[in-house]
Amino acid sequence: MAQEFKHITVLLNEAVDLLVQDPDGFYVDGTFGRGGHTALVLDRLSEGGRVMGIDKDPQAIAHSKERFGDEPRFSIAHGSFAEMEQFVTDEGMMGKVDGVLLDLGVSSPQLDDPDRGFSFSNDGPLDMRMNTAVGESAAEWLAHAEEKEIADVIYLYGEERFSRRMAKAIVAERAESPIETTGRLAKIIAEANPAWEKGKHPATRAFQGIRIHINRELEDLERCLDQALEVLAEGGRLVVISFHSLEDRIVKRFIRKYVKGDEHLPPGIPVTQDMLNQRLKGLGKAVKAGKQEVSDNPRARSAVMRAAYKIA
Repeated sequence: MAQEFKHITVLLNEAVDLLVQDPDGFYVDGTFGRGGHTALVLDRLSEGGRVMGIDKDPQAIAHSKERFGDEPRFSIAHGSFAEMEQFVTDEGMMGKVDGVLLDLGVSSPQLDDPDRGFSFSNDGPLDMRMNTAVGESAAEWLAHAEEKEIADVIYLYGEERFSRRMAKAIVAERAESPIETTGRLAKIIAEANPAWEKGKHPATRAFQGIRIHINRELEDLERCLDQALEVLAEGGRLVVISFHSLEDRIVKRFIRKYVKGDEHLPPGIPVTQDMLNQRLKGLGKAVKAGKQEVSDNPRARSAVMRAAYKIA
């Protein structure tokens, strides 16, 4: 039997408190993971309420069937949340969803399992795919990507200032032999990093950048947010938990765009509120994990939650 890695759900009560307003409603957990948010949402629902989970990860899908296989109010879709519109349409709930929850990034079971290849702390196959049946692994991509492309990915998605040095080292090392394990890649990157930050592994940013690229995380997030706006019913809520600045920036700009409405109207024309095409209303300020939660779960320290509801 495969080892089961523990996952602690971040901002659990805060997210579900914002999300669930109608106990008879239909809710989408776009990042099912190990079902922490889904379980609490189900606790808040009546017999008429429903939750649909979505996840790329085959292990998350298997876990959902073990945990909620006998729960008639739950269904699961295997794929990216960037396919949300199709999944919701298949359920006959387009434009009728009462809430969409997104808990972004990599889950603890993915990070902690060496076989998944996400972590520089545990040596294992250099994979990094959330859906191991789709696309290139990190090892396959690094085997052929141009040095400039590798540098750009590490810089743009990892926000790593030494990306060029790291890319050059990767290309030099792969000429000697293929880079197929997380341990070897972490060593190459660490040796190419001239300024180690206290308390942070020197490969942290580079691994983040490569992982985001391999899984198309930011592109999928942008597609998902656009689709979430369409699947939501009027009054339906969007709740998003981000774990790094690139994700949070996309979410913040998306909510602000639809709270503000159209900005480029013809000059000289009197503008009424209904002409602005405002589609969202924000729900308070960004929420972060409290001191106790961060103490109990250090991975919560970078979490930022934003929420809004659909008005049109």
